[in-house]
Amino acid sequence: MTSRIMKNRSLLLLDGGLATQIEAQGVKLHESLWSAGLLLDNPSEIVAAHRAYLDAGAECIIAASYQASRRGFALLGLGVTEADELIVSAVALAARARDEFLHDNPNTKTRPLIAASIGPLGAANHDGSEYTGKYDADELALREFHQQRTELLDDAGADILACETIPNAIEATVLASLLQKTKTPAWVSFSCRDGTAINDGSPVRDVAAIFAAHPTVFAVGINCTAPEYVLSLIAELQQAVPDKAVVVYPNSGECYHSVDNSWSGENSAVIAADAALTWHAAGATIIGGCCRMGPQHTRAMHEKTRRIM
Repeated sequence: MTSRIMKNRSLLLLDGGLATQIEAQGVKLHESLWSAGLLLDNPSEIVAAHRAYLDAGAECIIAASYQASRRGFALLGLGVTEADELIVSAVALAARARDEFLHDNPNTKTRPLIAASIGPLGAANHDGSEYTGKYDADELALREFHQQRTELLDDAGADILACETIPNAIEATVLASLLQKTKTPAWVSFSCRDGTAINDGSPVRDVAAIFAAHPTVFAVGINCTAPEYVLSLIAELQQAVPDKAVVVYPNSGECYHSVDNSWSGENSAVIAADAALTWHAAGATIIGGCCRMGPQHTRAMHEKTRRIM
């Protein structure tokens, strides 16, 4: 499975935060659906954001399906059919951006990949629980939430299913079961609170090990996590799943202040690019950025790492 995605690659460069770039384009995101809300009322801005990352050197873009769910679209008064069509449209929009990029860059050697995002229950709940892993939901409820969307996106034509920002060990177990039945290669990445544990406190080594012999999951990793923990987490993952690729796409490292919706700390593309080299040397082969990491970070990573791609 690894050879199909990573064939002739020593490094696959991901994009950065989709919402980060959309906001940089001057677009106000939907309060509960974030970038997924634009699937309904402003899809061209999603295409533009994908294109910005491709132009910056990204070799894989992640579709705008992270917060997209029947539950979320029902809050807008949409029925099941309409919701499902919008979820699938996220992959089509990423494909449109890729087609436009390839048309404008006919000498591109490698066709960029598309990952369909499968976000956690916490993202749909819009209550911050993806950052704590504390869910008021049992295994059955988690399965019900993920099954329909996983099946839809498995048939949507993406190259990869990206189960990302997973903060809860039970949720990881549910996804492991559902991914047994999918045909699309997948990665699973966890949101972590420190260098050894995911957000619900479970050891990352233990939850990663769930996927050690998984037939469709070719990579396991972390995202939406402070960069200071990445090296420790790479080591933990290598111990747990030595035969899987390691994917890392952390946040910028800035601190968010909910009181006034502001950020503090350093956000340097140069530092991110240097870190990418360090992460690759430590064993990560799929690398990118998450929140507050934009095309400038992708471009810097591309420039710094292209000799090893």
